[in-house]
This record gives sequence, C-alpha cells and structure tokens, in this order.
Amino acid sequence: MAVKSVTASHILVGSMKDAESIMSRISKGENFEDLAKRFSKCPSKSKGGNLGWFKKGDMVPEFEKACFEGKTGDIVGPVKTEFGYHIIKINGQK
Repeated sequence: MAVKSVTASHILVGSMKDAESIMSRISKGENFEDLAKRFSKCPSKSKGGNLGWFKKGDMVPEFEKACFEGKTGDIVGPVKTEFGYHIIKINGQK
C-alpha cells in the first residue's frame, strides 16, 4: 500500500557543514529533539522539530521526496532545499 501521509521532525540549518556536524552527533547517540531545540532555525524547534502530519504536495519537493522514500524511524539528510539544509526524522507513515 502506498504511503499517503507522513509525520516527521526536522532540524533546519544554514550550511552543509552544520548539517553534517549535527548528523554526526545524532549518529553518536545524541537526542534528535534536543538537537532540534538547540540548533534548528525553523519555528518547529520549540516542538523538537515536529512538523506533524502532511501529505504529498504540502512540502517542498526535495523535503517531501526524502520523507516519502524513507521508512518510519529513519533519520535522513542532509537534504538541501530553498530554506537551507534539513536533517529529517520520519516519525510515522500511513
């Protein structure tokens, strides 16, 4: 069955260097939500980067592609969009 909607969190930063540094911290076991609150430039940072549920067409194409191609629990990125560099945590799919 095709994925119709996704819930995801993200950390938005201004450079690839910052995104790679945060990915490294995540891979070493640091908490995604804590890092989002500390480093993200998106207003969602107050919620640990949580963007809630969205469907195809709601987000910019590069971001959406990463979310719909991944699986629940994946952390993907860095993904470059017009807004900057995203590290994305896929929280659920339905």
